[in-house]
Amino acid sequence: MNHSQPSVWLSAFAGTVLALLALATGCSSDANTAPASVAPGPQPVVSTTHALTVDGIGPVDVTVAEQGAGHPFLLLHGGAGPASFVGFSDLLSSSYKARVLLPTHPGFGGTPRPDALKNPAGLASVYVGLLEQLDLHDVTVVGNSIGGWIAAELALLHSDRVSSVVLVDAVGIVVDGHPVADPFAITLDDLINRSYYNPDAYRVDLSKLTDMQRAGAAANRAALAVYGGNPSLPDPTLRDRLKTVTVPTAVFWGEADRIADADYGRAFAAAIPDAQFQLLTKTGHLPQIETPNQLLPLLWNFAAAHAAE
Repeated sequence: MNHSQPSVWLSAFAGTVLALLALATGCSSDANTAPASVAPGPQPVVSTTHALTVDGIGPVDVTVAEQGAGHPFLLLHGGAGPASFVGFSDLLSSSYKARVLLPTHPGFGGTPRPDALKNPAGLASVYVGLLEQLDLHDVTVVGNSIGGWIAAELALLHSDRVSSVVLVDAVGIVVDGHPVADPFAITLDDLINRSYYNPDAYRVDLSKLTDMQRAGAAANRAALAVYGGNPSLPDPTLRDRLKTVTVPTAVFWGEADRIADADYGRAFAAAIPDAQFQLLTKTGHLPQIETPNQLLPLLWNFAAAHAAE
């Protein structure tokens, strides 16, 4: 067995996670700000684990970080794990009257994952079950990267508990001529170059990784390989299936995304009836980290426009 290549990829993926951990603090060079008149201020975070039973999957434990009160948002993270949404969750709950739920996809961060849970469609069923157990209604589901794939699959389940869906630089469909970069087939520098408008601000020193960070990154990488494949593969059926989506949907996309380019995002939006598409300036694949204050009001305004209450 060749041990050198897995070691390289562990370091690369761990480095990416470290960058996200360091930068997911709501800090951004984006000058736009949320309206202070509706800002409730810093909100405490409560983490709980929910025991669910999902048809076709069986028992599933889901750990959820929750903060704030008001309109419910379900944030679905990408391959970098929940750390990539922590800062944005805090910003959203402290800027608006929002109840923000940030689950850790089973398997990420070393959390348990049942063998039957192995794709984004299964995760979508898990999260519908979570909304039912919590008896939540009028929920805005927000997904980034593979989290956007999960959100798209959730939209296809037509849950009456969901009032809107927002896809942020999502992946999962096939668009000829616009392939999605495979995180398992590129170097760390290439991954960072493709992920950010200003990649030099997001370089990391791999020598500063702790053993815990390396272990967490390895768990995230293994979980991502299960849900998205290794090599990473889209679902050739998803794009056509999206024509049955009825929930109001917005597709927000970083203009500098080189993981999945803007034309890929336009094709994603075009596949969903009446979906709204908008580019985010000076932004790459992770708007919630790079330009959170640009994403924030767009997300809130779309959720508010389609909220039942």
